[in-house]
Amino acid sequence: MTRFLTTPRPTEEPIIADRDPGAFGFSRRNLLGGLLAGVAVTAVVPSVANAAIIPARKGGATSMANEPFEAVDVVKIGLIGLGNRGMGMLNGWVDVPGTAVTAVCDIRADRATIAADRVAGKGKPRPREYGGSDESFQKMLDTEELDLVYVATPWEFHHAHGKAALLAGAHAAIELPIATELDELWDLVDTSERTRKHLFLAENCSYGRNELAMLKMAHEGVFGDVTSGHGGYLHDLRSLLFADGYYTDDWRRLWHTRSTASFYPMHGLAPIAAAMDINRGDRLETLTATATAARGLADYRERFVPRDHRSWKEEYINGDLVTCMITTANGRTIRAEHNVSQPRPYSRINTLEGSRGIFEDYVGADSTGARIYAEPYHGGDTWRGASAMRTEFDHWLWKDLEGPAAGGGHGGMDYILQWRIVQQMRSGLVPDIDVYDSAAWCAPVPLSVTSLEKGGKPVEVPDFTRGEWKKLRLGLDSTRSAMPAVV
Repeated sequence: MTRFLTTPRPTEEPIIADRDPGAFGFSRRNLLGGLLAGVAVTAVVPSVANAAIIPARKGGATSMANEPFEAVDVVKIGLIGLGNRGMGMLNGWVDVPGTAVTAVCDIRADRATIAADRVAGKGKPRPREYGGSDESFQKMLDTEELDLVYVATPWEFHHAHGKAALLAGAHAAIELPIATELDELWDLVDTSERTRKHLFLAENCSYGRNELAMLKMAHEGVFGDVTSGHGGYLHDLRSLLFADGYYTDDWRRLWHTRSTASFYPMHGLAPIAAAMDINRGDRLETLTATATAARGLADYRERFVPRDHRSWKEEYINGDLVTCMITTANGRTIRAEHNVSQPRPYSRINTLEGSRGIFEDYVGADSTGARIYAEPYHGGDTWRGASAMRTEFDHWLWKDLEGPAAGGGHGGMDYILQWRIVQQMRSGLVPDIDVYDSAAWCAPVPLSVTSLEKGGKPVEVPDFTRGEWKKLRLGLDSTRSAMPAVV
C-alpha cells in the first residue's frame, strides 16, 4: 500500500528543478493546509496493535495534542537547577522579550544568589532565591505564581521536578531527558493531561539551523518518501566527566556505573523524528539495542587520573557505544547512537534519506558542515555542500532571529529555543514540542536497558499519544509569526 504522508501532485505536471517546493509531489504542506484552520487530517497508515502497553486515561483526562498555551502578557519563569546548564541558560530567559525571571532555586543556596545577582545586574527585578535543601524547589513552587518552570537538574530528578511544576499550575521545560524510567514517562504524560499544563523537552538541537532546514526539505518533498534516518550524540566527554566540580557530585559519571543504556540520544534522534512526523502521522514502534564493551572511561582514568582520586572506587559498566535501531509504523528505520566515552570529534550525525535524496551533517563539506544529494537538484553522483539548499530552505526562525541569537549558546539555537517557547506562551500558540514528543524521544533510555537485558531483542515502544499519532499536525515546521509587543 502507499505510505506517502503527502498528496502527490498530478502526473501531468512535469517534475523540474525549479526550486518550487511543490514541484516534487511529496509536499505535506498541501495536506496540512487545513490544519491551520484547526482541521485534523488522518494520514494513510497501517494500524498497529499496541493496546497491551497503553494504560487507560483516568479521571476524565484528555489529550494535550494541539492544545494551545493560555496567552499571557509576561511569562513569569522559575529556574530549578543552576549548575552549568541552568546558569548557561539564565541570560536567555532574561533577554527574551516579555519574560520575568521571578524565582531561582538550587540545592546549593550560593548558586541561587549568584543567579539572582546576574539577573539584577542586567537591570531586571531581582528574583527571589530558594536553596539550601532538597525540598527548596517545592517551597518555590508552593510560594510563587509561575507560568513556566525550567528544570536543569541531574537526570534522576527530572521526573520529580517536572511533575511538581505541573501540579503547581505551571508549564515545564525540562532538560534532557524528561525522565529515565518508562513508568515515569507515562506519569508525566498523564499528569500533563490531568493538569492541562504542557511539559516538554528543552531540546535545543531541534532548533539547530541545519536540523530545521533538513526538516523543511523533508516536508517539502526534497528527499521524496523518507525511508531512514540516523542521529545521536557522539561527544567526547571524558575530560569533563572526570573534572572535579564540573558535574556536581559526579552525577553524570556515576550513571556509567549504574546501567548499560542509551542515556542521551535525543539531540540526534529528535530532529530525525520531527522530519519523519513521529507522533504526527507516524510513530516509533520497536527498538533494538546493542552495546559495545565499556572501555573508554577506565582507559582514560588509567592514563590521566591520579590514583588517589575517588573515581578509582568506581566500575564503569555502560557500553562506550550504545546503538538503538528503531522501526516506525510506516516502515521507516532510525539508528540512534550514544557515545561519550571515546575520543572522537563531536557529531549529532543528522542523516536523513529517502527515495529521491539524502542529507548528511558533520561531514565538513562546506561552511554548513553538511552535504546533500537530491534529484532533480543534483546529478553525476557527486555530493554538494548544503549551503545553497540550506539558504533556500532556511527556517523562518533563523531568518528572523539570526541577529538576536548571535553569540547565544550552541551557535544560537539555545536562544531560538527560549524565544520560541516564550513567543508561543505569550501568543497562545500550540507548542512545537509536546509531552508526547518528549516521552517518545526519551523512551530509548529505559527501552535500551530492557532490550539489552533481553539479549538485544526488540521491544515495543509505547504509543504515548494513545492513537493521536495517526493525525498529521504541525510541529517544528511552524508558520511564521511575530513576538507580541511588550507593553
